[in-house]
Amino acid sequence: MKNSSCEDKREFQAYKEFSGLTRIFHWIRAFSIFGLIFTGFYIAFPFLQPEPSPQPTNFLQAYVRSWHLFLGFALIGVSIFRVYLFIFDKTSHPERISFLQCLSPRVWIDQIKAYLLVGKHPHIEGAYNPLQFVTYFILAVLVLIISLTGVVLYYNVYHNGLGAVLEICFKWFEVLCGGLANIRMIHHIVTWAFIIFIPVHIYMVVWNSLRYPNGGADAMISGLRYKKDLKV
Repeated sequence: MKNSSCEDKREFQAYKEFSGLTRIFHWIRAFSIFGLIFTGFYIAFPFLQPEPSPQPTNFLQAYVRSWHLFLGFALIGVSIFRVYLFIFDKTSHPERISFLQCLSPRVWIDQIKAYLLVGKHPHIEGAYNPLQFVTYFILAVLVLIISLTGVVLYYNVYHNGLGAVLEICFKWFEVLCGGLANIRMIHHIVTWAFIIFIPVHIYMVVWNSLRYPNGGADAMISGLRYKKDLKV
């Protein structure tokens, strides 16, 4: 006679969900966004003032602006490579097949019911459920918009070298938005979209990890996700 406790025994099976590059790029983008928000608001309102000095060394605003530019180009570069990995990298297959879940109304309904605590979490093929996939797609669009507006703001200050090349390539976007004033406004509005997204994202990651403890919160660190297999 078999022991009922043995019949209910569950073992976790680990599988790779995110590649090393995907995880590295995620954290570079995360730290870049945090840094860009802080430096961006400081550039708009420089609330720290260095001690007056006759020496031309107190360039705090210039230092903050330099870090803003460095982090901005880091975000652009990493985001480009992130899109490349999503489309072409073999290890990103779980992310690509997540798109198919978005085409299933049943999965959408079951996922919403799970978030409303009135249903079980649906079986998901891939790295993201439909709500996650759509949210991350919108985030990618926001990164694109804030990158384009940032490039326009850059070449309107730095007219030579890289700035001159970027002006030739992206002047159309400035014209499309109706001028530099609108570019600044869009850049600022999208920044607030990121500020809203960050706490919601952190909350949902923690919520999913507590309710469905399968490695969700630390998957972007270890790259591993866990599935339960029933062993009789």
